[in-house]
Amino acid sequence: MPLHKFTVILAALVAGVSIAACQAPPAAAELAVPSAPPAAHPPAGMRIAALPSGSTQSSAAMAYEGGRRDDKRTFVAGAILVDHPKGKLLFDAGYGRDLAEHFKTAPKIMQLSVKPVLTRPVVEQLSAAGVKPSDLKAIVLTHAHWDHVSGVAALPGAPVWVSRDEMAFIRSGAAAATLARKIGLKDYRAYDFPDGPYEGFARSWDVFDDGSVVLVPAAGHTPGSIVAFVSTPDGRRYALIGDTAWQAEGVTLPAQKPMLTRFVDEDAAATKALLEKLHALKQAQPNLVIVPAHDARVWATLPTLAAVN
Repeated sequence: MPLHKFTVILAALVAGVSIAACQAPPAAAELAVPSAPPAAHPPAGMRIAALPSGSTQSSAAMAYEGGRRDDKRTFVAGAILVDHPKGKLLFDAGYGRDLAEHFKTAPKIMQLSVKPVLTRPVVEQLSAAGVKPSDLKAIVLTHAHWDHVSGVAALPGAPVWVSRDEMAFIRSGAAAATLARKIGLKDYRAYDFPDGPYEGFARSWDVFDDGSVVLVPAAGHTPGSIVAFVSTPDGRRYALIGDTAWQAEGVTLPAQKPMLTRFVDEDAAATKALLEKLHALKQAQPNLVIVPAHDARVWATLPTLAAVN
């Protein structure tokens, strides 16, 4: 969730939190990252598509530590559809039709600093492609912040999958998950990670039992954040990393979020450790496409969802 044009008052509010976070002890490492990707057998016909729903404008300086203020960036918000023969998974839901109302649940300092623009809700893009909410096997949230759940309201009845830790985070009354609770949790389903190590993570869930979609726990930005690894039949591999990093440089450098925005990570030390793990993984496997939830440059390289006649 990008921020810009910070005031001195904002700096005073968050500096103490940010400094405390950056001084926290580093999170314990899990497993070493492998030099080669695990075997995957994505079925013919499986596809991935990006559905951008809106954006905000900011700069690299507000995206990652060391970024320049004159390096202007578009921060996309949307969903990524993975269409598998065994079911369609929608990762996150982007901005919804009631964006203005939903934005009121964002932190006050964000409401003063950011102007999200809705271009086309995810539900309309799905409809144009002939996909109804009932066609979705699940909406899989990388985490439950407002800009990832806003579009859920327009997809009634579709199961919403969150990790068990993220469900606890939502139900705890955390302010950052206000919109999820306001929209309603009746369609939410909590899952765990019953499978073994994967790509340096100690636990995983191979959703379709073919290696094509594998979820791993990635606590840091929120307690129940995830990374989703997606392998497609054309040999491409993607890592959907949510808000662990806002822009690709967070992983490629690696670099944490800037001091003034780092407070959005529930556990800054764990987020830093995760960025370092993903950086090592990208170095070991250069063809892995790292997909932050808000990097418009990366989203522009992804396949799009074609409308039906």
